[in-house]
Amino acid sequence: MEHIYLDHAATSPMHPRVIEKMMEVMGQEFGNPSSIHHFGRSARHIIDEARAEMAKSIGASPNEIIFTSGGTEADNHAIFGAADAYRDKGNHIITTEVEHHAVLHACQQLEKQGFTVTYLPVDETGRVSAEAVKNALTDETILVTIMYANNEIGTIQPIKEIGELLADHQALFHTDAVQAYGLQKIDVKELQVDLLSVTAHKLNGPKGIGFLYAHKNVMLSSRLFGGEQERKRRAGTENVPAIAGFLEAIRVAQEEREAKTEQYKSYQQLFVQKLNENEVNFTRNGSLDYSMPHVLNLSFPGTNVEQMLVNLDLAGIAASSGSACTAGSIEPSHVLLAMFGKGDDRLQNSIRFSFGLFNTAEQVEKAALETSKIIKRLT
Repeated sequence: MEHIYLDHAATSPMHPRVIEKMMEVMGQEFGNPSSIHHFGRSARHIIDEARAEMAKSIGASPNEIIFTSGGTEADNHAIFGAADAYRDKGNHIITTEVEHHAVLHACQQLEKQGFTVTYLPVDETGRVSAEAVKNALTDETILVTIMYANNEIGTIQPIKEIGELLADHQALFHTDAVQAYGLQKIDVKELQVDLLSVTAHKLNGPKGIGFLYAHKNVMLSSRLFGGEQERKRRAGTENVPAIAGFLEAIRVAQEEREAKTEQYKSYQQLFVQKLNENEVNFTRNGSLDYSMPHVLNLSFPGTNVEQMLVNLDLAGIAASSGSACTAGSIEPSHVLLAMFGKGDDRLQNSIRFSFGLFNTAEQVEKAALETSKIIKRLT
C-alpha cells in the first residue's frame, strides 16, 4: 500500500540537497566555532555564511539573526526576553486566541508573573483585525505577538497593517512566521516587525534548528546562560551541520517558491474538485482570500475527527486535526474554537490536509478519492 503524506504543516521531509549538505559538513567539520584555530574558523565560516544569507532572505542584517533550537525557542526567547527587558515600561501584552501554543503558553506563564495579556478574538476565517489591535493598545503595552500564518487553517494575518499602526507606539511587534517562511516573501522592514521566529523543519530542513530575528535596537534578556555565543544572546555551542542544512533548505525554498506556491494551489483545487465530483458534503475552514497555499482545512458533517484520522491512516493517508489527542479523546482545536465558538460541529469534524515535497497530483487525487470513500462509509 502506498503511504501518502499530507501533513507537511506539522513537519516536512528533508530535501535531498539538505541531507547531502549535512552529511558533507558532519564528515568534514567538527571544530568548535568559538575556537580560534583552523578547525574552529572553518566551522565559524559556515555559520557566518548562513547568518548572512538568512538575514538577507528577510531584509535584515546578519547581526540581527539569533540561532535557536527551533520555532518554540525562538517564540519563547522573543516573548520572555522582551517582557523581562521592557518590564519597566509596562506590563501589558497583546496576542490572539489562535496562536501556536509556543506563544499562548508563554503568555499564560507571563500572566502568572504579573503581566496582563489581552487575547484578541478572530473572525470566522481565523483573522484578527488591525482595528482590534489598535483598540487593545494602552500606554502599558510593551509587546504585540501575532502569528504571520496559522498552522491549522492557513489564514494569513494583516501583519503589515498591524506593523504600521505600531510604528509610533512603544510596543515591540513579534510575529511567529514558522508556517509562512519559505512560501511567503517576507521583508521585516516592510512589515515593520521587531522580532520574527522561523524554524527549519517546516521548509524541508532539519529539526532542532531555527532562528529569531531581533531588530538591532531591541533589548532581549537571555534565556540560556553559559558561553558568549550569538553575541551573548543565546549560550551554547552552535549546531553547525544543522545550520548548514537549514541554509540549504532556504536556498531551495527561494529557488522554488513561486513554482511551489502554484503547485500547492493546484493541489488544493484538485482535492476539492474530486470531493465535489464524489458529492461529498464539506465546507472549507479559513480564508479564501488570505491563505497559505499548502494548507487545506475541511469540515465533514456527520463525521468525527478520531474516526476520520484512524480511517485515513488505514487507507495510507497521513493528515491531522490540529487537535491534541489524549487518552483516546480529542480535545477541540483552540483555533476552531476561537473561530466558531463552543458547540459548533466543525470543532469535531475538521481535518487538515497540507501539501509539500514529494507530493504528486496523482497522490492528491488518490487521497481525495479515499477520503470520499471513508466519508460515505462513515455517514
